Amino acid sequence: MSDDARSTVRGRVGRYGRVGAAVGGAAVRLAGQRYLGRPADPERNAADLKAALGGLKGPLMKAAQILATIPDALPADYARELSELQANAPPMGWPFVRRRMAAELGEDWRDRFAVFDRNAARAASLGQVHRATGHDGAALACKLQYPDMASTVAADLNQLKLVFAVYRRYDSAIDPSQIHAELVERLTEELDYGREARHTRLYGAMLADEPSVHVPRVMDHLSSTRLLTTGWLEGQPMADFAASAGPARREAAALNMFRAWYVPFYGYGVIHGDPHLGNYTVNADASINLYDFGCIRVFPPSFVRGVIELYHALRDDDRDRAVHAYESWGFSDISSELLDALNIWARFLYRPLMEDKVQRIQQSESGLYGANVAHQVQARLRDLGGVTPPREFVLMDRAAVGLGSVFLRLRAELNWHRVFHELIETFDMNDLEARQARMLAAHDLEAPSASG
Repeated sequence: MSDDARSTVRGRVGRYGRVGAAVGGAAVRLAGQRYLGRPADPERNAADLKAALGGLKGPLMKAAQILATIPDALPADYARELSELQANAPPMGWPFVRRRMAAELGEDWRDRFAVFDRNAARAASLGQVHRATGHDGAALACKLQYPDMASTVAADLNQLKLVFAVYRRYDSAIDPSQIHAELVERLTEELDYGREARHTRLYGAMLADEPSVHVPRVMDHLSSTRLLTTGWLEGQPMADFAASAGPARREAAALNMFRAWYVPFYGYGVIHGDPHLGNYTVNADASINLYDFGCIRVFPPSFVRGVIELYHALRDDDRDRAVHAYESWGFSDISSELLDALNIWARFLYRPLMEDKVQRIQQSESGLYGANVAHQVQARLRDLGGVTPPREFVLMDRAAVGLGSVFLRLRAELNWHRVFHELIETFDMNDLEARQARMLAAHDLEAPSASG
């Protein structure tokens, strides 16, 4: 066995141990509470799990953040605690960076840049970003993957099954098996920076006619499967913008955010699945800089049609049409009671689109309103014996809930009905299939399967 292989095995075994201790502690405590007949203490269990995962960083922490934004994927106490995790792993030091850059670009890698900053500008769960300057004076962003991340992801995703096992003992309302399958596929894809480069160019093409959304340009000669170099887009963090901008600029930014996410979805069946605050900034003209295209989901056109079908079903109170929409996504055995439960959450998401008037995205200014709706749905699903959400909903719900939280922060008042109708009024299934096929083929990306 080579030294690299031994290192990988040691790293994976060590990762299993640390993650197993973190998650296992919660499992042991929960089992002990049941055995001794003590009432469960979910708040303490959730806080302990957050502390353990936050210390580990890495992809399992990122998975926890994703799950924390999906209604009913985790108990409310777990979701609240895990949503506070920050995706800022400790950055690699300069010796690590030098070796990693040499491995990706060769020993003469420094000669390819006029300037390369030693200190990371931003650190996340899978890699870190360094600022650099090209010999033509262009500002660059170099995203360098942490060492041995393939092993780390594999270990984390296996241990994530234990997290779900703990949850299933806690609450049987949601079967998370398809959620786990989706996380495995998406997080594994994120390791391939060559794929992310293709995603970035895909988004540049899909949003080429959107002057208020900017996508960085990929520098192929300075990129590899574990290094992605793009142009640097400078902008104001969303939280700072929301706190300082006037109403007109906040509403313009909200509209641009909406189009940045949903023009690709309704036009090509593609969605950016990570509306994390660090993945976009705002310019002086309220235009949006969009970053980080590792977590991208391509949907079969039938799924997009189902989203539009459910909107019409809810608007017209057409229960048969609603059942058809849910079935087209993969739900099965939809009783009248299950339909009512699913529609509670659907009406919450679609409500601002129903009325042709200027309004905020949510009636309440608190994110707790959505949590209360989710809790109501969860309780009803538990009474009905539970449900298995199709895997597509992991990123679709994440995008909807994540963007909704941004719109709440911006306090934006728009006619969401008209914004939405501009995107769907000319929808044609055959047209979407043809456009999607052409766009994916042009960027060397595979089409989704019929089942999603």
